Amino acid sequence: MIRQIIKRIQWRKNPASISPWRSIHSPSIIEFPSTESSAISVEFTFIRFRFVNPSVSVLIFVCNCISFYVASSSEFSEHKLLVQSLEGCKISRNLSTVIGTHARIVKLGYETCSSLTSLLVTAYISLNRLNFARQLLNEVAYWKFELVSSNWIIASFMKVGDVSIAKNVFDKMPKRDVITWNSMIGGFVRNARFDEAFRFFRKMLSSNMEPDKFTFSSVITLCGRVGALDQAKWVHGLLTEKGIELNFILSSALIDMYSKCGRIETAKSIFEKVRHDDVSVWNAMINGLAMHGLARDAIATFSKMEDENTLPDSITFVGILTACSHCGLTQQGHEYFRLMRTKYSIEPQLEHYGSMVDLFGRAGLLEEAYEVIKGMPMSPDVVIWRAFLSACRTHRNPSLGEVAVSKISHLDSGDYVLLSNTYCSVSKWDTAENVRHMMRQKGVNKSRGKSWIEFGGVIHQFKSGDKSHSETESIYKILERLIGRIKEEGFKPATELVLMDISDEEKEGNLNYHSEKLALAYGILKSSPVSEIRVSKNLRTCIDCHSWMKLVSKVLKRVIIVRDRIRFHRIEDGLCTCGDYW
Repeated sequence: MIRQIIKRIQWRKNPASISPWRSIHSPSIIEFPSTESSAISVEFTFIRFRFVNPSVSVLIFVCNCISFYVASSSEFSEHKLLVQSLEGCKISRNLSTVIGTHARIVKLGYETCSSLTSLLVTAYISLNRLNFARQLLNEVAYWKFELVSSNWIIASFMKVGDVSIAKNVFDKMPKRDVITWNSMIGGFVRNARFDEAFRFFRKMLSSNMEPDKFTFSSVITLCGRVGALDQAKWVHGLLTEKGIELNFILSSALIDMYSKCGRIETAKSIFEKVRHDDVSVWNAMINGLAMHGLARDAIATFSKMEDENTLPDSITFVGILTACSHCGLTQQGHEYFRLMRTKYSIEPQLEHYGSMVDLFGRAGLLEEAYEVIKGMPMSPDVVIWRAFLSACRTHRNPSLGEVAVSKISHLDSGDYVLLSNTYCSVSKWDTAENVRHMMRQKGVNKSRGKSWIEFGGVIHQFKSGDKSHSETESIYKILERLIGRIKEEGFKPATELVLMDISDEEKEGNLNYHSEKLALAYGILKSSPVSEIRVSKNLRTCIDCHSWMKLVSKVLKRVIIVRDRIRFHRIEDGLCTCGDYW
């Protein structure tokens, strides 16, 4: 209907006729000629004038608010006007208009009309008024909504993290299509509900709904996020079995998935087989190499990318700077940062400055890192200050650590712990205890480390000191034996990492049951003597666990692959691919 109204508003050869109207972006009333079969008064907001040719000027506008009166018209029924009003509200994003239209719907007795109530829900969601949308869904028969509207509602609530509403809508839908399933699976992945994402994918397959490339994109991302290699292989095989052609999105996702599952050689093999005509494929490979600490390979891939005349983008440089950071290539990293501007005309963003702070910080060049922060053209975000704070902890500089903390407006548990660690590292126990006391006063709890390991297609999760696993007794027996054997090999626990001024014996006890050690013990318990053991952790693995696992790999002749928040560690025969630099 909006197009029909626009066609009626034309002025020929008389631009001055516009002058009686109010200025652009202000509401005005349009009265349609009484010769029409209905008299309608509509309030609009003008958004721009566009002169099509010298003889015709057309006013382009969007609906801001509608009030209307219908005498007798089949063309402009009340229902159609309400629909058009709500559609227009999605563009104009005017809450008062939506509420007014909602009131009009109730007054006219349309509150049970599913097509209008579904539009109302989506209008409230588009305005981020989720409380109104939730309340409306509780009052209407949303299972009667059209499929498109239900899919939109599911996707919208998943986007803002309200998984329960999305699940309720899904459960009551009489009919579902592939978009419905994709919205649920993708939403679970977005909200880190990984078990449910896997469960829904299997449920989708059992319901005879054929997955498409968007389904596989979400599930491949899911496998990468979890680091579940067995699941990754199964999904890749299913993708091939279904005959779904690889586009650049799926190619990039597969490279990323195998990189995050610790199979960088498989990722390389896929990269060599697929087309390279999109920069995202190159980015996936460079970032994969970076997270495995293969900086030289990442640099070689970047050079090959240039040779094939594919222009890098901002994401490419995040990957190459990260690779340099993980291997201590400060000079090369600084040069790539310079090339962004001089050769490729890419202005560094927050992520690039953050990578430079990380690059210098890891190398112990704290003053240089601080200079990067002070020279930024934009305000550094909390991620940059936390990277700087972490470097201050690693290189035992509490004074600069205090600077970082003072710049973080809302401290979380990790910030307090890093600062406390920094004081502990220089034996300032009283100051460290003051930080801990401040945490207790503000009710801030330390985030617990979590590690997980995949066995038999199931993800087994552990926390520090965890005794909730069904095989806890066997796990702790294995771990105690390992601790004793590794001690005989000369291992000395890094007791300086424990954040309390207590005896070394007590500190050692605190270190023995970190989550990654429990996960490793379970892996040794369940796997064959020659197989690799792959452990994932949500935080940066500590120096004590890293050193301990290197000795375990040497004593047991096992390959241990650890994926922490920062990167991959491939540990074999007492050595790690990170070169003890991470």
